[in-house]
Amino acid sequence: MEGPGSGSAASSAVADWSLAFWTLCSVVLPVLITLWCSFQRSRRQVLIRDIFRKSKHDWRYTDLFGQPSYCCVCAQHILQGAFCNCCGLRVSEGCLKKADQLFLCKEIMMRSDRGAASSMPHHWIRGNVPLCSCCMVCRQQCGTQPKLCDYRCVWCQSTVHDDCMKDCLKTEECTFGEFRDLIIPPYYLSTINQMRKDKKNNYEKVAPYCRKHWMPVIILANTRSGNNMGETLLGEFKILLNPVQVFDLSKIAPAKALQLCTLLPCNAVRVLVCGGDGTVGWVLDAIDEMKIKGQERYIPQVAILPLGTGNDLSNTLGWGAGYAGEVPVEQILRNVMEADGIKLDRWKVQVSNKGYYNLRKPKVFTMNNYFSIGPDALMALNFHAHREKTPSLFSSRIINKAVYFFYGTKDCLVQECKDLNKKVELELDGERIELPNLEGIIVLNIGYWGGGCRLWEGMGDEPYPLARHDDGLLEVVGVHGSFHCAQIQVKLANPVRLGQAHTVRLILKSSKMPMQVDGEPWAQGPCTVTITHKTHALMLYHSGDQTDDDASSVSEPDHVREQTDEDV
Repeated sequence: MEGPGSGSAASSAVADWSLAFWTLCSVVLPVLITLWCSFQRSRRQVLIRDIFRKSKHDWRYTDLFGQPSYCCVCAQHILQGAFCNCCGLRVSEGCLKKADQLFLCKEIMMRSDRGAASSMPHHWIRGNVPLCSCCMVCRQQCGTQPKLCDYRCVWCQSTVHDDCMKDCLKTEECTFGEFRDLIIPPYYLSTINQMRKDKKNNYEKVAPYCRKHWMPVIILANTRSGNNMGETLLGEFKILLNPVQVFDLSKIAPAKALQLCTLLPCNAVRVLVCGGDGTVGWVLDAIDEMKIKGQERYIPQVAILPLGTGNDLSNTLGWGAGYAGEVPVEQILRNVMEADGIKLDRWKVQVSNKGYYNLRKPKVFTMNNYFSIGPDALMALNFHAHREKTPSLFSSRIINKAVYFFYGTKDCLVQECKDLNKKVELELDGERIELPNLEGIIVLNIGYWGGGCRLWEGMGDEPYPLARHDDGLLEVVGVHGSFHCAQIQVKLANPVRLGQAHTVRLILKSSKMPMQVDGEPWAQGPCTVTITHKTHALMLYHSGDQTDDDASSVSEPDHVREQTDEDV
């Protein structure tokens, strides 16, 4: 006969097994649910990517729209979904396939069934009109109702109420709006394409080629520059312009993108480079290649939207020290239209290694901004070495500058470049220069250096020769170290002005020293560095926010400069 003790033991065992079972369920069930959700999400992403790949729209997926949005198919309010970078269409995830069937995207070229044309009708998209937009018919505000309502033309950006939309507006000729002088119309490209098939090249007869103020713009954006705004800018420019005018430099080289210039009016094309000074140099090198190919009459003028870290060339040309989205894209295009053309000196930097048995060819660089040897080149070298090890950390302009500050502070204590004057010889236009006790030498082509410092001017309390970026002269200065550089940047000290010259020759006699050209650093052994004038680049100067400090760097009008060149 079993006692009460055996019953309690059995119930205790059942309780233990029950506890273990529910504990296991509480651990395993969330894991299974997470794995199932992850599988479903990855499966959904594969399906979405497949739709994106096959679609004629330039779809991008977002987890949260930046403004109240409604699906263009089902008219429901949506928080997440897909939007087209070209036409601005917004749809929910479930309506993607249907949207592809119902709505056409922006046409890069007119369809062949329309024949030759010199105009095109509006292309209306319903709903999600920009905030504070006005109806082109009644001049009242559009998009005020919390539902899918009103229309927007994807070319001229005009908006119209549902009640104001008439049949005549659907067939009315589109004027391309405020930026018609910058847009390459689809009918122009289709006509040019047909002429090339017929082996004709008299593009002057095709509208709007013959229009007086037509200055088509090409956008070249580096999505890897600085603060990673390139991807957003690509979409905003595609909305306002023809998508064929907008290029991602991470997917296509500048030399290939610039071939579009050969289909456009001579000396009329403007290029907006969205990136850092390195990206600008890359584009200018591609333009030099066009000169070699005999395409000099198609050379465009270059404007800059600064997305890099230093942006000294952009600052010199009036485009600012950095862009973080504070200026609307529409205003940027207006600035490009209003900018004045100027010239920028470009220089050849040749580095020849020393040694009787050295059979290697000299290194050749093209310089737009500056060349340096010493502490600032050492900071750039350390920065680049750190960025190559952990590139994911360097996605912010503030972090980049903080790392520069760290290495600058370190050099103040270590002084790795001391006694530079004993290791190098400097010649300006063939004349030997006696060097004082220095740690660095900087050769300047532009007004700004080191992320916004006007190095040649210093404190501005001493007389100094005028420095320009189109006079064929280089400014050569010396610095006593990293701390001296920091003092100059906050206008507490002057640089050691060594002189101006058309040709600079620097001989590194012994040891290995850090050098840089336009922010591209390397460690260099004994060598001879020769800097000579290479060519001019056609740039655009934005004078809208000019300060007193900028006044000295503004180039004279072209006819005055040409007269001066003739006098020389």
